[in-house]
Amino acid sequence: MSANDIIKRVQKGEIKLHELEEHVDSDMAANVRRQIIESELNVKLSSIGNYTFDAKLASTNIENMIGSVQIPMGIAGPITVFGSATEGSFYLPLATTEGALVASVNRGCSAIRHAGGAISRVFNNAMTRAPVFKVANVSESLDFINWISTNYSEIEEIANSTTNHGELTGIKPYVVGNSIFLRFSYDTKDAMGMNMVTISTKKVSEFLEQQTPAKLISLSGNLCSDKKPAAINAIEGRGRTVSADVLIPRKIVEEKLHTTPEAIVEINTQKNHIGSARAVSLGHNAQAANIIAAIFLATGQDAAQVVEGANVITTADVRDGGLYLSVTLLSLEIGTIGGGTHLPSQSEALDILGVRGGGTPPGSNADAFAEIISSGVLAGELSLLSALGSRDLSSAHERLGR
Repeated sequence: MSANDIIKRVQKGEIKLHELEEHVDSDMAANVRRQIIESELNVKLSSIGNYTFDAKLASTNIENMIGSVQIPMGIAGPITVFGSATEGSFYLPLATTEGALVASVNRGCSAIRHAGGAISRVFNNAMTRAPVFKVANVSESLDFINWISTNYSEIEEIANSTTNHGELTGIKPYVVGNSIFLRFSYDTKDAMGMNMVTISTKKVSEFLEQQTPAKLISLSGNLCSDKKPAAINAIEGRGRTVSADVLIPRKIVEEKLHTTPEAIVEINTQKNHIGSARAVSLGHNAQAANIIAAIFLATGQDAAQVVEGANVITTADVRDGGLYLSVTLLSLEIGTIGGGTHLPSQSEALDILGVRGGGTPPGSNADAFAEIISSGVLAGELSLLSALGSRDLSSAHERLGR
């Protein structure tokens, strides 16, 4: 059937928009939807319809596809990183519409490179899912969590049977009267792993309902906590918890960043700590979300998880006359396989970083990715704090015309 034939059948109500892939290939389905929207709304969608990948590739990422949105991508770096999972100089692919961001990160990368590089380490890896159960009373709540502890080995076997890659690493109960939230933690290797842990937790939850009086109320009880600002992710971590730091000699701070270590330390204290505390902010940093969002968009990560990724604490001290600066990303949820990482542009961006696909051993690529991201965040924090110290922030935006 031609596109016109399909359009007529849709307009007659014989085929629904979301059913098009059952009748034509993915690209024609997107084309038909786009033409219908153009006709109904009297708009032109030629740019949205100008994409280079096979629409079938995106079938697991999108429904009712009509095209794609292009976001400018720039490169910052190289930045030198000394991690446990990776070591070397890396260019950072940053997809953003915020003028001056790439220039800012690039300046931070240059200063860190001239200082000898950043050190980065992953401290924890735990993707979580937290179902909520209900029992009759608090006595049954205690019985339920004791039963889980006693039968943990069997639960672990059931959880791990659903995947060849992930593994259950723990279950932590939280009781509110007769409601019990179980925060399951998994090592999802190189995948971000939300689908993986959801499937696994569902199977365990069904087993718990069969074996105990507890009733599953919701597979997600928001104690996970996914895509929402939450102190529990800052305290216990979610995804990777990763830190990066650097010691920058005074000469580099003064000559390249046009400020002093003392000025940066004071700004970091007043802005990132006291100011954030007064605002009751979950992130004590200058602009971590900027860098994380730009890398997420470039590499096919779940963009909504920037919420947790921005759980970042920046510290600064004067050390040996120079500047010691660190960032700790408390809940960075990333993957180098799955999600949008298989799309062509996103795959190429991961190739720039050298972390595309599964690592050897499993999980090593995602660990390397986390170490590089944290070093990029460090560069962004350094540059912005320096711009505030030299009072160049507004003039830089004016000079770059945005």
